[in-house]
Amino acid sequence: MFIGVDVSKETLDFVVFDGLVKLLHMQVSNDKAGISRFYKRLIKDIEVHKEECLFCLEHTGIYCNPFLTFASAKDLPVWLEDAKKIKVYHGLEREKNDALDALRIAEYGSAKFQKVQLWSPPREEIQQLKAMIKLRERLVSSKKSLLAPLGEEKQFGNRKWAKEHDKLLQPVITEIVRKIKGLEQKIKQLINEDSHLKELYEQVSSVKGVGLIVSINILVVTNEFKQITDPRKMACNCGVAPFKKDSGKSVKGKSKVSHRANKSMKTLFNLAARAAVRHKGELRDYYLRKVAEGKNKMSVMNAVRNKIIHRIFACVRDGRKYEDSYLIPLLSP
Repeated sequence: MFIGVDVSKETLDFVVFDGLVKLLHMQVSNDKAGISRFYKRLIKDIEVHKEECLFCLEHTGIYCNPFLTFASAKDLPVWLEDAKKIKVYHGLEREKNDALDALRIAEYGSAKFQKVQLWSPPREEIQQLKAMIKLRERLVSSKKSLLAPLGEEKQFGNRKWAKEHDKLLQPVITEIVRKIKGLEQKIKQLINEDSHLKELYEQVSSVKGVGLIVSINILVVTNEFKQITDPRKMACNCGVAPFKKDSGKSVKGKSKVSHRANKSMKTLFNLAARAAVRHKGELRDYYLRKVAEGKNKMSVMNAVRNKIIHRIFACVRDGRKYEDSYLIPLLSP
């Protein structure tokens, strides 16, 4: 049984689909009581066990948490899928409502069952890291929203007013910066107190260009490299992997990266790549060599991003830090 779950802030729509027809639709409140009510009806009316079900839902952020918490406690098989993939699969759909969306999600689960990726609940430490990263993002965004107009006002506006506004805003900006630094210290403390997280962090951050924020985001997105284990999938997820566009004799397009990607992770890997090519080393030499050969700078930078991703996953796979001059140990005859 494929159970599509359409998630909203207030309600959840469940549709039970056997691969051919819809057997049940039920809307409940997005809380433990509502989810329990549906689960009891599923067991009683449909008479299926959890081993015979696959719950499929779109990743909609914190609104998924009540169901995911319930599913984790009951050990239910859950497929948490990217909403864009489900939308692309169904193509142009004119009609839209919650029940229909839940059915489409169930149909997607049925059609793509061979490619299922079961969700595994992250540890409490990873959930805490995720919350702190999101809070840091909001603080950084707040700082930028204050600094950007202030800079423009100094350049193009009334200098006297700009000076007064600067005087008013500086204590606020200083406090935000202090909060960001304090949050980063708490993140480091959390990592150091968990031996597994500390080991993974040291391996990831050993790759040149990869700092604290990039490392933490990778650990969260991959769920400590349990959810995403293949560097090629990570590159695809972050919009780094190029795809060909050839068809017959008439269509001969250039290889391009997909726009359906995790934009925030792509930005972070871009920062890591820029940091790597600024410092002496293999990646800087590679970048300068390819640019000198006439390659497009952005294409070369994308290749650097790809190399960084593959190096991170290689370090985690081998359980070691990255070494610039790594020598493969010879096997004794």
